[in-house]
Amino acid sequence: MSRPFPRRASVAVGLTTIAALSLAACAGSPDAENAAGETSVAATATSVTDFGSFADLEAAAKAEGNLNVIALPRDWANYGEILDLFAERYPEITINEQSPDISSAEEITAAETNEGLDTAPDVFDLGLTVALQNTDRFAPYKVQTWDEIPDALKEPTGLFVGDYGGYMSVGYDSATFDAPADLDDLLGDGFRGSVAINGDPTQAGAAFAAVGLAAVQSGGTLDDFQPGIDFFSELNKAGNMLKLDVTSATVASGETPVVFDWDYLNAAHKADVPTWETVVFDGVGYAGYYNQAINVDAPNPAAARLWQEFLYSDEVQNLWLKGGARPVRMEAMTDAGTIDADLAAALPEAPAETVVPTEAQSTAAGELLGANWAAAVQ
Repeated sequence: MSRPFPRRASVAVGLTTIAALSLAACAGSPDAENAAGETSVAATATSVTDFGSFADLEAAAKAEGNLNVIALPRDWANYGEILDLFAERYPEITINEQSPDISSAEEITAAETNEGLDTAPDVFDLGLTVALQNTDRFAPYKVQTWDEIPDALKEPTGLFVGDYGGYMSVGYDSATFDAPADLDDLLGDGFRGSVAINGDPTQAGAAFAAVGLAAVQSGGTLDDFQPGIDFFSELNKAGNMLKLDVTSATVASGETPVVFDWDYLNAAHKADVPTWETVVFDGVGYAGYYNQAINVDAPNPAAARLWQEFLYSDEVQNLWLKGGARPVRMEAMTDAGTIDADLAAALPEAPAETVVPTEAQSTAAGELLGANWAAAVQ
């Protein structure tokens, strides 16, 4: 993701701090021992059964009273409605929304900077490349619906898990531009200084996927992102690449009139720009999922795990669908009859051929981008 707003600090005290204060005041007291024990269980729990029951997990999370989330723009895949539903369901838990527009890499930096503090993020939402590079930052956890998540979209121990996804697309203001039929159209004079990607591909998942799409649309493969890097180098040399971070505000103001981004994010801009259109190019389509993970040093470990259970429930999986994204449990929910059929039918048709990078391909592409991207678009 690519996301640049200031952090909002968490303000309440978590169970860990309460336990420490109690122990200092009256070492060995039963209340202090219980609080420390509950915190220990939550911090190491790998499933609901470690709490005893789902009700016990809810009770532990309510006792903590806070959930620190980071990099969750409210206009991103329906996160606003999802956050509000959690707040409505658990009014005892204050959601502290921090830095909604920072990148996946910056989420990890925030965790490192705030390690040991009540303000540290409890949970992450990450592109695959950043998730693969930072597994030591995550606590393994398997939600109750674990078996319905495709194996290819989850780390086997639950360190990070795919949640929602879509296809890389190009959005544009049709009042100003003709519909691009392919990548080459974007190199023309009509797109001078107008084409943006959503962030830095060495840090942001959406921008990484833009380069991936350019690669597979330019004769490359997921094993070789260089043709994608070459395309953006050519776009830059043509004077058509716009080096601005994309947000809903920049699209609404016309600052970023042509945007490489996920189809569900591009489609959402139509609410602000009625002439905004989204195209998924013919040929090979590039798909990708964002991943959920728990901070291994989460200040509110029970609330972090409750948030994961919430996100992978039928109700919230359908809310991703309402935001135009494809929920990771979509196939299982379709088979079970729990998917919102009308919302599913409204999704754009998938490309005839779709590619999704493996962990090894994402890692190799990330290394290539780290070595070559800056020089290609300077």
